[in-house]
Amino acid sequence: MRAAVKWWERHQVALYVAAIGTGIAVGLIWPPVAPVLSRATNPALALLLFATFLGVPLIEVGRAFRDFRFLGTVLVVNFMAVPLIAFGLSRFVADDQGLLVGLLLVLLAPCVDYVIVFTGLAGGARARLLAATPLLMLLQIVLLPAYLWLFVGSDAVEHIELEPFVEAFLILIVIPLTAAAIVQTLARRHRVGRVIEEVFAAAMVPLMMGTLAVVVGSQIAGVGSQAVVLLRVVPLYAAFLAIMLLVGVAAGRVARLAVPETRAVMFSGATRNSLVVLPLALALPAPLAIAPLAVVTQTLIELVGMVVFLRLVPALTRTPQSDPDIH
Repeated sequence: MRAAVKWWERHQVALYVAAIGTGIAVGLIWPPVAPVLSRATNPALALLLFATFLGVPLIEVGRAFRDFRFLGTVLVVNFMAVPLIAFGLSRFVADDQGLLVGLLLVLLAPCVDYVIVFTGLAGGARARLLAATPLLMLLQIVLLPAYLWLFVGSDAVEHIELEPFVEAFLILIVIPLTAAAIVQTLARRHRVGRVIEEVFAAAMVPLMMGTLAVVVGSQIAGVGSQAVVLLRVVPLYAAFLAIMLLVGVAAGRVARLAVPETRAVMFSGATRNSLVVLPLALALPAPLAIAPLAVVTQTLIELVGMVVFLRLVPALTRTPQSDPDIH
Protein backbone atom coordinates (compact mmCIF):
# COMPACT_ATOMS: atom_id res chain seq x y z
CA MET A 1 0.00 0.00 0.00
CA ARG A 2 2.76 2.47 0.92
CA ALA A 3 4.53 1.82 -2.39
CA ALA A 4 1.30 2.48 -4.29
CA VAL A 5 0.67 5.71 -2.37
CA LYS A 6 4.18 6.97 -3.09
CA TRP A 7 3.73 6.15 -6.77
CA TRP A 8 0.40 7.99 -6.86
CA GLU A 9 1.95 11.05 -5.23
CA ARG A 10 4.93 11.10 -7.60
CA HIS A 11 2.71 10.87 -10.66
CA GLN A 12 -0.34 12.76 -9.39
CA VAL A 13 -0.31 15.50 -12.04
CA ALA A 14 -0.21 12.95 -14.87
CA LEU A 15 -2.94 10.94 -13.16
CA TYR A 16 -5.16 14.02 -12.83
CA VAL A 17 -4.70 14.81 -16.52
CA ALA A 18 -5.63 11.20 -17.32
CA ALA A 19 -8.74 11.50 -15.13
CA ILE A 20 -9.83 14.67 -16.93
CA GLY A 21 -9.22 12.94 -20.28
CA THR A 22 -11.29 9.96 -19.14
CA GLY A 23 -14.14 12.25 -18.12
CA ILE A 24 -14.05 14.00 -21.50
CA ALA A 25 -14.03 10.69 -23.38
CA VAL A 26 -16.87 9.14 -21.36
CA GLY A 27 -19.00 12.30 -21.53
CA LEU A 28 -18.62 12.67 -25.30
CA ILE A 29 -18.88 9.00 -26.27
CA TRP A 30 -21.79 8.21 -23.96
CA PRO A 31 -23.86 11.41 -23.38
CA PRO A 32 -26.70 9.60 -21.49
CA VAL A 33 -24.29 9.06 -18.58
CA ALA A 34 -24.13 12.82 -17.92
CA PRO A 35 -27.20 13.01 -15.61
CA VAL A 36 -25.88 10.08 -13.55
CA LEU A 37 -22.48 11.70 -13.18
CA SER A 38 -24.12 15.03 -12.38
CA ARG A 39 -25.99 13.45 -9.45
CA ALA A 40 -22.72 11.88 -8.30
CA THR A 41 -20.84 15.19 -8.26
CA ASN A 42 -21.79 16.37 -4.76
CA PRO A 43 -21.23 12.95 -3.11
CA ALA A 44 -17.83 12.68 -4.82
CA LEU A 45 -16.86 16.18 -3.67
CA ALA A 46 -18.13 15.52 -0.14
CA LEU A 47 -16.07 12.32 0.12
CA LEU A 48 -12.98 14.08 -1.21
CA LEU A 49 -13.42 16.93 1.27
CA PHE A 50 -13.99 14.47 4.12
CA ALA A 51 -10.60 12.91 3.30
CA THR A 52 -9.05 16.37 3.16
CA PHE A 53 -10.53 17.49 6.47
CA LEU A 54 -9.29 14.30 8.14
CA GLY A 55 -5.76 15.49 7.40
CA VAL A 56 -6.39 18.95 8.91
CA PRO A 57 -6.17 18.95 12.73
CA LEU A 58 -9.20 20.90 13.93
CA ILE A 59 -7.09 22.77 16.46
CA GLU A 60 -5.25 24.32 13.50
CA VAL A 61 -8.56 25.54 12.07
CA GLY A 62 -9.35 27.22 15.38
CA ARG A 63 -6.00 28.97 15.43
CA ALA A 64 -6.48 30.09 11.83
CA PHE A 65 -9.50 32.21 12.82
CA ARG A 66 -7.09 34.52 14.62
CA ASP A 67 -4.88 35.03 11.56
CA PHE A 68 -6.38 38.38 10.57
CA ARG A 69 -3.61 39.21 8.10
CA PHE A 70 -4.31 36.09 6.05
CA LEU A 71 -8.08 36.42 6.28
CA GLY A 72 -7.90 40.07 5.27
CA THR A 73 -5.71 39.27 2.27
CA VAL A 74 -8.07 36.52 1.07
CA LEU A 75 -11.07 38.84 1.36
CA VAL A 76 -9.37 41.73 -0.43
CA VAL A 77 -8.25 39.48 -3.29
CA ASN A 78 -11.68 37.85 -3.72
CA PHE A 79 -13.97 40.81 -3.19
CA MET A 80 -11.92 43.76 -4.43
CA ALA A 81 -9.33 42.54 -6.94
CA VAL A 82 -11.44 39.79 -8.53
CA PRO A 83 -14.50 42.00 -9.28
CA LEU A 84 -12.30 44.54 -11.06
CA ILE A 85 -10.62 41.82 -13.13
CA ALA A 86 -13.92 40.06 -13.85
CA PHE A 87 -15.50 43.33 -15.00
CA GLY A 88 -12.58 44.02 -17.33
CA LEU A 89 -12.74 40.54 -18.87
CA SER A 90 -16.52 40.71 -19.20
CA ARG A 91 -16.24 43.65 -21.59
CA PHE A 92 -15.10 41.20 -24.30
CA VAL A 93 -18.53 39.50 -24.25
CA ALA A 94 -20.67 42.50 -23.31
CA ASP A 95 -22.54 42.17 -26.61
CA ASP A 96 -23.93 38.74 -25.60
CA GLN A 97 -26.11 39.00 -22.48
CA GLY A 98 -26.07 35.24 -21.81
CA LEU A 99 -22.29 34.92 -21.95
CA LEU A 100 -21.91 38.14 -19.95
CA VAL A 101 -24.16 36.97 -17.10
CA GLY A 102 -22.66 33.47 -17.07
CA LEU A 103 -19.09 34.76 -16.97
CA LEU A 104 -19.76 37.28 -14.20
CA LEU A 105 -21.89 34.88 -12.20
CA VAL A 106 -19.08 32.35 -11.92
CA LEU A 107 -16.05 34.66 -11.70
CA LEU A 108 -17.55 36.74 -8.87
CA ALA A 109 -18.09 33.72 -6.57
CA PRO A 110 -14.98 32.35 -4.78
CA CYS A 111 -14.67 28.58 -4.36
CA VAL A 112 -15.19 27.04 -0.91
CA ASP A 113 -14.83 23.32 -1.65
CA TYR A 114 -12.13 21.66 -3.75
CA VAL A 115 -9.89 24.73 -3.47
CA ILE A 116 -8.96 23.36 -0.04
CA VAL A 117 -7.90 20.08 -1.62
CA PHE A 118 -5.73 21.67 -4.31
CA THR A 119 -4.23 24.06 -1.76
CA GLY A 120 -3.16 21.13 0.40
CA LEU A 121 -1.73 19.22 -2.57
CA ALA A 122 0.43 22.25 -3.44
CA GLY A 123 1.70 22.69 0.11
CA GLY A 124 -0.57 25.60 0.96
CA ALA A 125 -2.15 26.58 4.29
CA ARG A 126 -5.33 24.54 3.92
CA ALA A 127 -6.32 24.91 7.58
CA ARG A 128 -6.33 28.68 7.27
CA LEU A 129 -8.29 28.53 4.03
CA LEU A 130 -10.80 26.19 5.62
CA ALA A 131 -11.26 28.71 8.44
CA ALA A 132 -11.99 31.39 5.83
CA THR A 133 -14.77 29.44 4.08
CA PRO A 134 -17.71 30.73 6.20
CA LEU A 135 -16.69 34.33 5.47
CA LEU A 136 -16.18 33.61 1.78
CA MET A 137 -19.60 31.97 1.54
CA LEU A 138 -21.42 34.68 3.49
CA LEU A 139 -19.84 37.59 1.62
CA GLN A 140 -20.47 36.13 -1.82
CA ILE A 141 -24.15 35.67 -0.94
CA VAL A 142 -24.32 39.35 -0.01
CA LEU A 143 -22.03 40.83 -2.66
CA LEU A 144 -22.78 38.71 -5.74
CA PRO A 145 -26.19 40.35 -6.33
CA ALA A 146 -24.68 43.77 -5.74
CA TYR A 147 -21.90 43.25 -8.27
CA LEU A 148 -24.29 41.76 -10.84
CA TRP A 149 -26.61 44.75 -10.41
CA LEU A 150 -23.66 47.10 -10.88
CA PHE A 151 -22.11 45.30 -13.88
CA VAL A 152 -25.21 43.97 -15.69
CA GLY A 153 -28.36 45.54 -14.29
CA SER A 154 -31.31 44.69 -12.07
CA ASP A 155 -32.67 41.93 -14.34
CA ALA A 156 -29.76 39.61 -13.50
CA VAL A 157 -30.30 40.01 -9.75
CA GLU A 158 -33.91 38.82 -9.77
CA HIS A 159 -32.87 35.18 -10.22
CA ILE A 160 -30.30 34.99 -7.43
CA GLU A 161 -31.43 32.58 -4.71
CA LEU A 162 -29.95 31.68 -1.34
CA GLU A 163 -30.82 27.97 -1.38
CA PRO A 164 -27.95 26.62 -3.57
CA PHE A 165 -25.37 28.36 -1.39
CA VAL A 166 -26.84 27.00 1.84
CA GLU A 167 -27.20 23.50 0.41
CA ALA A 168 -23.62 23.46 -0.85
CA PHE A 169 -22.26 24.74 2.45
CA LEU A 170 -24.09 22.01 4.38
CA ILE A 171 -23.27 19.14 2.01
CA LEU A 172 -19.71 20.08 1.10
CA ILE A 173 -18.42 21.75 4.26
CA VAL A 174 -20.53 21.17 7.39
CA ILE A 175 -21.27 17.45 6.98
CA PRO A 176 -17.75 16.34 5.87
CA LEU A 177 -16.14 18.56 8.52
CA THR A 178 -18.38 17.18 11.27
CA ALA A 179 -17.68 13.61 10.16
CA ALA A 180 -13.94 14.30 10.11
CA ALA A 181 -14.13 15.77 13.63
CA ILE A 182 -15.88 12.63 14.88
CA VAL A 183 -13.25 10.36 13.30
CA GLN A 184 -10.39 12.48 14.68
CA THR A 185 -11.91 12.24 18.16
CA LEU A 186 -12.38 8.49 17.75
CA ALA A 187 -8.79 8.07 16.57
CA ARG A 188 -7.43 9.37 19.87
CA ARG A 189 -8.90 6.38 21.73
CA HIS A 190 -9.63 3.61 19.26
CA ARG A 191 -7.66 1.94 16.50
CA VAL A 192 -10.63 1.98 14.11
CA GLY A 193 -10.42 5.78 13.96
CA ARG A 194 -6.73 5.67 13.11
CA VAL A 195 -7.38 3.07 10.42
CA ILE A 196 -10.01 5.30 8.82
CA GLU A 197 -7.55 8.21 8.82
CA GLU A 198 -4.84 6.07 7.22
CA VAL A 199 -7.15 4.68 4.55
CA PHE A 200 -8.45 8.08 3.47
CA ALA A 201 -4.97 9.63 3.58
CA ALA A 202 -3.80 6.92 1.20
CA ALA A 203 -6.85 7.38 -1.03
CA MET A 204 -6.46 11.14 -1.65
CA VAL A 205 -5.06 10.85 -5.19
CA PRO A 206 -7.62 8.25 -6.38
CA LEU A 207 -10.44 10.30 -4.81
CA MET A 208 -9.27 13.42 -6.62
CA MET A 209 -9.03 11.46 -9.88
CA GLY A 210 -12.56 10.15 -9.45
CA THR A 211 -13.93 13.61 -8.66
CA LEU A 212 -12.24 15.17 -11.70
CA ALA A 213 -13.57 12.43 -14.00
CA VAL A 214 -17.11 12.74 -12.59
CA VAL A 215 -17.27 16.55 -12.84
CA VAL A 216 -15.82 16.70 -16.35
CA GLY A 217 -17.85 13.75 -17.63
CA SER A 218 -21.09 15.24 -16.34
CA GLN A 219 -20.60 18.56 -18.14
CA ILE A 220 -18.58 18.05 -21.32
CA ALA A 221 -21.46 17.02 -23.60
CA GLY A 222 -23.43 20.19 -22.92
CA VAL A 223 -20.39 22.35 -23.60
CA GLY A 224 -19.63 20.45 -26.79
CA SER A 225 -23.10 21.18 -28.14
CA GLN A 226 -22.42 24.94 -28.05
CA ALA A 227 -18.66 24.84 -28.55
CA VAL A 228 -18.52 27.54 -31.23
CA VAL A 229 -20.30 30.14 -29.10
CA LEU A 230 -18.46 29.16 -25.91
CA LEU A 231 -15.06 29.52 -27.54
CA ARG A 232 -15.38 33.24 -26.83
CA VAL A 233 -15.12 32.74 -23.07
CA VAL A 234 -12.35 30.12 -23.08
CA PRO A 235 -9.46 32.60 -23.45
CA LEU A 236 -11.11 34.88 -20.88
CA TYR A 237 -11.21 32.11 -18.28
CA ALA A 238 -7.62 31.16 -19.08
CA ALA A 239 -6.59 34.81 -18.76
CA PHE A 240 -8.37 35.02 -15.40
CA LEU A 241 -6.34 32.09 -14.06
CA ALA A 242 -3.07 33.62 -15.28
CA ILE A 243 -3.90 37.05 -13.86
CA MET A 244 -4.99 35.65 -10.49
CA LEU A 245 -1.82 33.59 -10.23
CA LEU A 246 0.20 36.82 -10.36
CA VAL A 247 -2.25 38.72 -8.17
CA GLY A 248 -1.97 35.99 -5.52
CA VAL A 249 1.83 36.18 -5.51
CA ALA A 250 1.74 39.97 -5.28
CA ALA A 251 -0.87 39.95 -2.51
CA GLY A 252 1.17 37.47 -0.48
CA ARG A 253 4.25 39.65 -0.77
CA VAL A 254 2.45 42.88 0.07
CA ALA A 255 0.85 41.28 3.12
CA ARG A 256 4.15 39.59 4.03
CA LEU A 257 2.54 36.18 4.26
CA ALA A 258 4.51 32.99 4.70
CA VAL A 259 4.81 30.67 1.71
CA PRO A 260 1.93 28.33 2.63
CA GLU A 261 -0.41 31.27 3.19
CA THR A 262 0.64 32.87 -0.11
CA ARG A 263 -0.12 29.63 -1.91
CA ALA A 264 -3.53 29.49 -0.28
CA VAL A 265 -4.27 33.05 -1.44
CA MET A 266 -3.19 32.12 -4.99
CA PHE A 267 -5.58 29.17 -5.13
CA SER A 268 -8.43 31.04 -3.42
CA GLY A 269 -8.25 33.93 -5.86
CA ALA A 270 -8.12 31.67 -8.92
CA THR A 271 -10.78 29.06 -8.11
CA ARG A 272 -14.47 29.85 -8.45
CA ASN A 273 -17.70 28.47 -6.99
CA SER A 274 -18.96 27.11 -10.31
CA LEU A 275 -20.75 24.02 -9.01
CA VAL A 276 -22.70 26.18 -6.54
CA VAL A 277 -23.68 28.97 -8.93
CA LEU A 278 -24.68 26.54 -11.70
CA PRO A 279 -28.22 26.11 -10.26
CA LEU A 280 -28.53 29.91 -10.30
CA ALA A 281 -27.55 29.96 -13.96
CA LEU A 282 -30.02 27.16 -14.76
CA ALA A 283 -32.82 29.26 -13.24
CA LEU A 284 -32.24 32.13 -15.66
CA PRO A 285 -34.87 32.82 -18.37
CA ALA A 286 -34.67 31.28 -21.86
CA PRO A 287 -32.95 34.27 -23.55
CA LEU A 288 -29.99 33.64 -21.22
CA ALA A 289 -29.87 29.88 -21.89
CA ILE A 290 -26.18 29.99 -22.79
CA ALA A 291 -25.26 31.24 -19.27
CA PRO A 292 -25.24 27.79 -17.57
CA LEU A 293 -22.93 26.45 -20.29
CA ALA A 294 -20.67 29.47 -19.80
CA VAL A 295 -20.47 28.50 -16.11
CA VAL A 296 -19.73 24.87 -16.97
CA THR A 297 -17.03 25.94 -19.42
CA GLN A 298 -15.31 27.80 -16.61
CA THR A 299 -15.37 24.62 -14.52
CA LEU A 300 -13.61 22.64 -17.24
CA ILE A 301 -10.99 25.33 -17.87
CA GLU A 302 -10.41 25.73 -14.14
CA LEU A 303 -9.90 22.02 -13.49
CA VAL A 304 -7.23 21.86 -16.17
CA GLY A 305 -5.77 25.06 -14.75
CA MET A 306 -5.63 23.61 -11.24
CA VAL A 307 -3.56 20.69 -12.48
CA VAL A 308 -1.17 23.23 -14.01
CA PHE A 309 -1.23 25.25 -10.77
CA LEU A 310 0.07 22.21 -8.87
CA ARG A 311 3.31 22.74 -10.77
CA LEU A 312 3.34 26.52 -11.14
CA VAL A 313 2.41 27.59 -7.61
CA PRO A 314 5.29 25.75 -5.88
CA ALA A 315 7.65 26.93 -8.62
CA LEU A 316 6.69 30.57 -8.01
CA THR A 317 7.08 30.29 -4.24
CA ARG A 318 9.87 28.86 -2.18
CA THR A 319 9.18 26.40 0.61
CA PRO A 320 10.90 26.78 3.96
CA GLN A 321 11.55 23.23 5.17
CA SER A 322 10.47 24.07 8.69
CA ASP A 323 6.99 25.27 7.68
CA PRO A 324 4.39 23.14 9.48
CA ASP A 325 1.61 23.76 6.97
CA ILE A 326 3.31 21.90 4.15
CA HIS A 327 2.15 18.34 3.70
